[in-house]
Amino acid sequence: MRRHIPLEDFFRNSNRSAYQISPDGRHLSYMAPYRNRMNIFVEPTAGGKPRRLTSETSRSVAGYAWKSDNRIVFMKDIAGDENYKLFGVNIDGSELKAYTDFPGVRTSIIDDLEDCPEEILIAMNRRQPECFDPYRLNLRTGEMTLLCENPGNYQGWLTDHKGRLRSAVAIVDGVNTQILYRDTEEEAFRPIVTTNFRDTINYMGFTPDNRNVYAATNLGRDKIALCLMNPATAEEIEQLYEHPDYDISNITYSRRRKKLLGVFCTGHKETVRHYFDTDEKAFREKLSRHFPDNHFGMADCDRSEMHFIIYAGGDRTRGSYYYYDLETDTLRKLCDLAPWLAAEDLAEMRPVTYKTRDGLTIEAYLSLPAGHEAGVPVPMVVYPHGGPWARDSWGYDSTVQFLCNRGYGVFQMNFRGSTGYGRRFMEASYKEWGRKMQNDITDGAEWLIQNGYADTGRIAIYGGSYGGYAVLAGMCFTPERYACGIDYVGVSNLLTFLKTIPPYWRPMLEIMYERIGNPETEREYLETVSPALHAERICRPLLIAQGANDPRVNRAESDQIVEALRKRGVEVEYIVKENEGHGFANEENRFDFFRKVEKFLERHLKHA
Repeated sequence: MRRHIPLEDFFRNSNRSAYQISPDGRHLSYMAPYRNRMNIFVEPTAGGKPRRLTSETSRSVAGYAWKSDNRIVFMKDIAGDENYKLFGVNIDGSELKAYTDFPGVRTSIIDDLEDCPEEILIAMNRRQPECFDPYRLNLRTGEMTLLCENPGNYQGWLTDHKGRLRSAVAIVDGVNTQILYRDTEEEAFRPIVTTNFRDTINYMGFTPDNRNVYAATNLGRDKIALCLMNPATAEEIEQLYEHPDYDISNITYSRRRKKLLGVFCTGHKETVRHYFDTDEKAFREKLSRHFPDNHFGMADCDRSEMHFIIYAGGDRTRGSYYYYDLETDTLRKLCDLAPWLAAEDLAEMRPVTYKTRDGLTIEAYLSLPAGHEAGVPVPMVVYPHGGPWARDSWGYDSTVQFLCNRGYGVFQMNFRGSTGYGRRFMEASYKEWGRKMQNDITDGAEWLIQNGYADTGRIAIYGGSYGGYAVLAGMCFTPERYACGIDYVGVSNLLTFLKTIPPYWRPMLEIMYERIGNPETEREYLETVSPALHAERICRPLLIAQGANDPRVNRAESDQIVEALRKRGVEVEYIVKENEGHGFANEENRFDFFRKVEKFLERHLKHA
C-alpha cells in the first residue's frame, strides 16, 4: 500500500545541498536553510562547528564558488528579477563586500582565475542593458578594469589557462554566429569563421599549451562531436569523439595534470562516458564500486585532485553528498539531501520510447505510483519540459514523485527540439510551436492510452515555461484530450512574448524569429498558434501560476489568457506571487502552489 507523504516533504529545502571543497582541501562549504532561505555555511573538512557566512532572508543565495582558500563569492537577485549581483565574504565571516550591486544590472562569472586569488573575470551589462562587457575585478579593493568594450553583439567569452581573454562569440547579420580570436590581450579580436546559427562551433577550452582548443561541433555532421581545432582558423585538426545517437554535452579536464580526461553525453538513462586517460577510467571504475545502485558524479575537488565531493543519486532519491579521499580510497557520507524520504515509498522512472505520427522516435519517461497494479490504467499527468530547447533526463524529480504519491502517473517526453539528439531533431522543431512539437506531446498521450497506462478521460497536462505554453496549446488545440491543465509561468501569446523578452536577449531576436516565427512576416502563423488568441476553444478547467517579476515570460502572458477565459466563464484559478520570477524559488510559495495543484487535480482528474 502506498504511504501518503506530506506535501512539504517533497518541496521543502534540503537540510544541506550544493557542497564544495576549498582549493586547499581544508574546508567544506554547503548551502543550508536559515529562516527558510538557503544560505552558505563552511566547516573544517576534518570536522568542527559550521559557520554561517550569509544571512539572506528574502531570497535564497542563487549560487556560490570558492575564490581562494579563504574567500567565497556568491550571487543573489531581487525577487526573481535575475539581475544577479556578485558579493564576496571571507570564511571567518569577515569582509562581506558587494562588488556589483548596481540597479538593473546582471553579472556573470567568465573565469574564476584559480591562480590569481585576488582577481576574477566577470561580465556585466552595466554600460548597455543589451550587452555584457568583460571586466577584471580585484576582490580586495573592488576595483574593476574594463578589458574590452562589447560592440553590442558579443555573446560569450573564452579564456586560456592563464586567464587571458582569447576568444569571443558574436551574432552577426541577425542569424549568423561568428567566432573571433586573438593571440594576446593587446590585440583586437579578429573574425575567424562565420556560420549560420544552425551550425555549432563551441570552443570548450584550450589545450594545455594554450595553442589549440577542444571544440564541440556539428559541422558536416548531424550529432555534435568533440574535435581538436586551431582557434585561429577554426580548422578541424582531429575528431576526438562522436556518439552515433547523442550530442556530446561536456568534457572533464585536469588542471593539475594539464590533461583532457574524458567526454560525456546524456543518454536515455545512463550517462555515456568516454575516457582519453586510462588512469581516469580506472579511477572512475574504482569509485563506481562504492555506488553500485546509484548514478554518481564529481561535484568538486581540491587543487591537489586527491579529495573530492561526490554526488550520488537516482530516480527515487534526491541524492547524497560524499567526501572521497583518493589516496586512501575512503568515502565519508556528508549528507542526504532529503533524509525524510524513503526510496521504497517513491516511484520508479522508466525510460520508454514511442513513435510520432510522422515517424520520429521520442525518448520519454513513465513514472507510475508505487504499488501500482500492472495493466490497470491510472489518472495520468502529461508533463512536457520547458525550454523548449532543453531536455528531460532520468533521475529524481520532486514534482513527479509528489504526483505519483497522490496516485497519478506522470509522463515526460523529449519532443522534437529537445537538446542532445542532433541537428535534424533540433531543426524539426523550428516554427513548429503548437504544431508538430505539440503533436509529439499529443502522440505521447495517445501512446499511454493505447498501451493501457491511461484512460481516455483521465489525462491532465502540466508544465512550466515552454511546458506552460504546451499546456495552453494542448487545452486549446486538442481540447478533447485533457481533462484539465496546469500552466506554470507559460507563454500564451507568441506576438506579445517576442516583444517583452529581456534586453540581453535582443541581439538573438532574429534567431528567435527563425526558431519560433517572425511577427512581421509570419504574423498569421504566430496568431494561429497563440492560445490567448483562441481562448474560445478552451473548455476545460485551468490552473495558472505566475511570478510577478518574471523577466523571461512577462506577467502579461498569464494575465491575458486569464482575462480571456474569465470573460467566457471558463473555470480558471490564477496564482500570482509578487516576490517571484520565472518559477517559485521561495519555499512557502512552492508549498502554496502545490497545495492548489493537489486540490485542483483531486477535483478535475482523479474522479473525472
